[in-house]
Amino acid sequence: MEGAEAPLVVAARTLSRELLGHLPLRLRHSSAVAARSIELNDGFAADDSEALSAAAWLHDIGYAPTIRDTGFHPLDGARYLLAVGWLDRVCGLVAYHSGAIFVASAWDLVDELAEFECETGPVADVLTYADQTVGPRGQPMTIDHRIADMLRRHGPASPNARAHEQRGRYLREVADRVEARRPDVIRCP
Repeated sequence: MEGAEAPLVVAARTLSRELLGHLPLRLRHSSAVAARSIELNDGFAADDSEALSAAAWLHDIGYAPTIRDTGFHPLDGARYLLAVGWLDRVCGLVAYHSGAIFVASAWDLVDELAEFECETGPVADVLTYADQTVGPRGQPMTIDHRIADMLRRHGPASPNARAHEQRGRYLREVADRVEARRPDVIRCP
């Protein structure tokens, strides 16, 4: 049926709401990231679009206390998804979203993150761009404002701050790639 939402995306939204329902700001952020990913995914094949939308809904489920293990939310979320039978591709997108590999190094969790395949290319880029142009309350933000906000929230001694030099450069490179592919993209002020 044309226009019907893919079952994978419906399942992702449902799981995100179940796990993050008691974290309303995190859920609002995830919902806004999913909406932003839809704005940016035109031209993708159906399976790419579905994987992107599902990963957008699920990218922060690792913050849910019920599945928290290492405290590194990309890894915790991906491990949970793998354990309950999600597609390897969605697990990998969640594991590596938004330059997680750089922060994993600061957490000394690179070997654990290597349990998942690191996808590169337009789908991974759009997921990262969507996440990094939506603030913690679901509001639009520029990449630079999002990075500054993250560093303020996590603090100067955090793994995010320790990984900032490499990760910040990577996030800006992703933004450049997405915006070059999509010159019509609406940039946040």
